[in-house]
Amino acid sequence: MDKKDINRKIWAGTFFLTGIFLIIFVVLVIGVEKGLTVPRFSMQILFKEIGGLAVGAPVNLSGVNVGTVGSIDFLEHEVDGRGVSVTLNIFQKYAGQMKKASRFAIKTAGILGEKSVEISRDFDNIPLDLAQPIIGEDPLDVQDLAKIFGDTAIALQQTSEVVHSIVTEMQNISITTKRLLNRIEQRIIEGNLFKVF
Repeated sequence: MDKKDINRKIWAGTFFLTGIFLIIFVVLVIGVEKGLTVPRFSMQILFKEIGGLAVGAPVNLSGVNVGTVGSIDFLEHEVDGRGVSVTLNIFQKYAGQMKKASRFAIKTAGILGEKSVEISRDFDNIPLDLAQPIIGEDPLDVQDLAKIFGDTAIALQQTSEVVHSIVTEMQNISITTKRLLNRIEQRIIEGNLFKVF
């Protein structure tokens, strides 16, 4: 082997190792930014249905990202009518804030956006036991919402028909009353209002 081949192989090896170290560095930096190295704890939330929530979805406490959805499983036996268990992986630094949580709901970012778990706090509430399963609020289903709007439209149409019939009846009563008053007025003018024969 001559000196040029050795130099070329050294440069190729150096370039290859530098590339590997850069990839590892970038992965670690992204992992630190995404909180992959931050200590976490798990808590279990129970839902009737999750409406498209996926593992890895964000968990927000008052709008602040505090973790991710770790797993989604079916329960063998329902608890308070809830049959789906969602495990949340919450950053350890928010454990104190999570004890003040009062409401766990699945929300959608925008109309058709990504699902997330939204947590609200209540400082007057009794602190939660994070080791016990917590009952969550089910997401609003678009199909259910469409059915509600449809039922509301039908009810409004029926109400409109009833109001229309009442208005028509009032117009008829008004016409009849006007005729009666005109007859009374005519008899008063003729002077025979109280004459029977």
